[in-house]
Amino acid sequence: MADSSNNHPKTLNFNVGVLGHVDSGKTSLARALSSTASTAAFDKNPQSRERGITLDLGFSSFNVDLPEQLREDPGGHGYDNLQFTLVDCPGHASLIRTIIGGAQIIDLMMLVVDVVKGIQTQTAECLLIGELTCPRMVVILNKTDLLPPNKRQTAIDKMTKRLHKTLENTRFKDCPVIALSAKPGGPEAPDTDEPHGVPELIELLKSQTYLPHRDPGGALLMAVDHCFSIRGQGTVMTGTILQGALAVNDTVEIPALKVTKKVKSVQMFRRPVAGAMQGDRVGVCVTQFDPKLLERGVVCTPGSLHTLHAALISVRKIGYFKGSLATRAKFHITVGHETVMARVTFFGLPPGETHQTSTTEPQLPTSDPHASEPDLRPLDTPFSFDREYFHQDEYVIGQREAGGAGQDPEQWALLEFERPVTCPTLCLVIGSKLDTDIHANACRLAFQGRLLEGFEEKSYSETTLPRLLIYKTKHKEGQVERSPPSSGQVTDDYTVIGRNLFKKETNLQLFVGLKVTLSTGEAGVIEGGFGQSGKFKIRVPEGLSLETKQLLSSSAKKRVKGGAKREPAKEDDAKTDSQPICINLRFKRYVFDPHKKMVQI
Repeated sequence: MADSSNNHPKTLNFNVGVLGHVDSGKTSLARALSSTASTAAFDKNPQSRERGITLDLGFSSFNVDLPEQLREDPGGHGYDNLQFTLVDCPGHASLIRTIIGGAQIIDLMMLVVDVVKGIQTQTAECLLIGELTCPRMVVILNKTDLLPPNKRQTAIDKMTKRLHKTLENTRFKDCPVIALSAKPGGPEAPDTDEPHGVPELIELLKSQTYLPHRDPGGALLMAVDHCFSIRGQGTVMTGTILQGALAVNDTVEIPALKVTKKVKSVQMFRRPVAGAMQGDRVGVCVTQFDPKLLERGVVCTPGSLHTLHAALISVRKIGYFKGSLATRAKFHITVGHETVMARVTFFGLPPGETHQTSTTEPQLPTSDPHASEPDLRPLDTPFSFDREYFHQDEYVIGQREAGGAGQDPEQWALLEFERPVTCPTLCLVIGSKLDTDIHANACRLAFQGRLLEGFEEKSYSETTLPRLLIYKTKHKEGQVERSPPSSGQVTDDYTVIGRNLFKKETNLQLFVGLKVTLSTGEAGVIEGGFGQSGKFKIRVPEGLSLETKQLLSSSAKKRVKGGAKREPAKEDDAKTDSQPICINLRFKRYVFDPHKKMVQI
């Protein structure tokens, strides 16, 4: 948002994420670029200062003249300068959830790569997160001072070529690559050594900016990354407004603390403003509360956020993840600004059905009109409680063509959280296996999706899940009992007795009225039990065919009363005996139906 004070130029804020592998020099780069440091910058964690590694999202900013392309943009009129807010994300593999938290507020990504080491596991994960959350990217080849001067340009050209090849099949194909040295001599070197290539990077960043879509409408949602109190004034929360707007004297809610607070003042990089809107980086002073209770979290319009015990999401597997996605498995789910364990149930459309995806559905957030999507289908595939879905034991991978092209079928997942999470609807969801060995060269991001429906009741499994029409198909097979008519088991041409379809203890009443088919072609209906051993009676409305009756009687004739010697079987008899008449029962059962009712297919 623009600064609303009359004494200051009108500033457009543009959020740039600085991501990359640990020790690639992200913090040094952000420091070299920055002129004003926000309260969260840089690394307030003492452990991080000692090791020179970022452990929390740091923020800093610098201002430049408004680039020419923004002056010419009709929406850019009225802005005097451009403020780059740098979001310095950690590179520690175990802190991937923090990166995801930062990536949701980024307009442009700077992927920092150590020119000597090239793409590493975490670099690839950062790239993936960027692909899921960010429309544009610039790649920085850092630490060029470590290359021998006579081989420097050759090494840079070689690495640039490799990176372009890596990015070929991503949405960042043909993105700019620039080489520089943010901190010549490394972290321990004196600050007297000037960074190399930073002015060129600033010009490149300016050329890559666009007018982000900023909407002051809708409910306020602000991601808070730091909190502290000022004696006599109140508690200050710093963060980025993800949606909506806020102004002095507004009332905001802190869902994690279940309290509302009045906004006393608002600052943007130490300058007081009357209000701020989506995309702005702000400090908000509210009436006093203990800052230790909210180091990170969200602030919103009262009543606008929901605390969920479970959720339904659209789901798409991340191609680089090597494991299978199994139903009932547990994943780390990052949703909003929280990461929580959840049990996942995958489901899709019934076999043979396809969805007609609406073209009016909201797309992935890409403010940049030139950004290409890795998969053009929207993630927010419509979901309806009014239609049936097919239960899947695991996520289904689509058929791939020779060149690897092809799409997975549309799928959804039920997430059942181990603890409640607070988040907005339609927010991005990322599923990971963060307990995978961090030294293994494997991607731990497993799937992405959009939150479509949230269940706020603790008793959702009794109140809401039964409305979810997800079914499994069942197939049972038994045999027709072959006994002589005198036994009373075949009373006429319209009745047969079945066995081996149910266990002795099964409640046969649940199956009465279901249709079955015989392997000889007749259709029948289960009428009820027969005796105590799990046998049952089948009514055949059209009657048994002559061939079936012959099969049953020829089999029966071969039975001899107990103790008598059996004659050697002829070849034809053996053939008849080896082919019992089978009974096939097919039905479906809804996974969340409390009554476990069978429904005929």
